[in-house]
Amino acid sequence: MSRYAAFLRAVNLGETRKAPAERLRSAFEAAGLEDVATFQTSGNVVFMAPGRQSDSSLIEAIEGGLRDELGFEVPVYLRSADRVNQIAAKEPFAAAAVQASKGKLQVALLLDKPSAAAKKRVMSLASERDRLTLDEAELYWLPSSGTQQSSLDWRSIERALGPSTVRTQGTLERLAAKFF
Repeated sequence: MSRYAAFLRAVNLGETRKAPAERLRSAFEAAGLEDVATFQTSGNVVFMAPGRQSDSSLIEAIEGGLRDELGFEVPVYLRSADRVNQIAAKEPFAAAAVQASKGKLQVALLLDKPSAAAKKRVMSLASERDRLTLDEAELYWLPSSGTQQSSLDWRSIERALGPSTVRTQGTLERLAAKFF
């Protein structure tokens, strides 16, 4: 059995996209997954997958289970336990820059590894106020102030990289420490 984390996009936002922990666990168990646990209320689910399944078949099963249980579409960003540990341990920016920032280090989880052209487009948006770096299928963002004060052009980023779901690196560190 392999251990994974699924990061769900746009759940528990507003009144129409509620996904209580019990219903999330139920959807994952109905998809044949085991040892299901939720972490925080922002759509982080850890589980074991029996047998050898491709990432795409796991995502398809989870998204179908969530659609059936919740009544709305929920995009799933799947990462193996090893990859979550790598993301949590990554130090994408100099320690001095992180300490000087009033914002928290953010990780945008992408569906796929971006092309070289997409990376170039996104990196052209980086600045001293909004530091960016890409690694595998993750975009690391260090805003100099809070995320709400940033002028980073997320629409251009999404056009280049596709949709994403964002977590703080601290959330990923705590999830990795607790489950992996």
